[in-house]
Amino acid sequence: MKLHSNHPYHLVDYSPWPLTSSLSVMFLLSSIIFWFHNYSMMMLMISLPLMLNCMYQWWRDTIRESTYQGLHSTEVMMNMKWGMILFIISEVFFFLSFFWSFFHSFLAPTIELGMIWPPKGIMPFNAFQIPLLNTIILLTSGITVTWSHHEIIKNNLSQSKSSLLLCITLGIYFTILQGYEYIEASFSISDSIYGSIFFIATGFHGLHVIIGTMFLIICYIRLTQKNFSMYHHFGYEAAIWYWHFVDIVWLFLYIFMYWWSN
Repeated sequence: MKLHSNHPYHLVDYSPWPLTSSLSVMFLLSSIIFWFHNYSMMMLMISLPLMLNCMYQWWRDTIRESTYQGLHSTEVMMNMKWGMILFIISEVFFFLSFFWSFFHSFLAPTIELGMIWPPKGIMPFNAFQIPLLNTIILLTSGITVTWSHHEIIKNNLSQSKSSLLLCITLGIYFTILQGYEYIEASFSISDSIYGSIFFIATGFHGLHVIIGTMFLIICYIRLTQKNFSMYHHFGYEAAIWYWHFVDIVWLFLYIFMYWWSN
């Protein structure tokens, strides 16, 4: 690796993690299909730790490059910001496809659905019970993570850690309530287009909440290790952007799939 260069950009070293991560994700998806069809979690118990191990080591290398080797210059961070923005835009279109499917059936229910929405035989959730509580929890978590961001800008690391820990707790609480809601559901993913759209859209959102919570947990560990400063904390900023995106998607899910369609 060259210690000096004539440009401000970061040319990454050779790394095994893109290849091993791709293979581990392929194994994970294959093991999930195997689990669905053969009711065996043996492959899943092997592939999931493999993927988590690749994630840990790739994250570790990136943190080392940023914090200890000083390879993330202003230009590099600007490119990372644009990369994160484009990633979030791609996620917006990912969820847009679910809403497209929802409105296609919601605005003009076919005769197969009984010409009504929700379809006949489907008893939807009460939007003013657990869904409303989850909305309050997620919006509150957005406030706490913004509070944490402002505190790190003011170089108040103790307050930043406290508010971030509160945000992580709220994110975990949201996931627990979402799981409880699924257990208590009176319909399943195989119950007409309503069940399919509902569980796929809210399920993928729940997955994003879990990923965002993991993202914030890593940022909390980095805060305790003093990896962030008031000027250099884009890793944390990216997690905050992602979390706010999750908040906004949930608002649309709550308004349309819980409240309006009920």
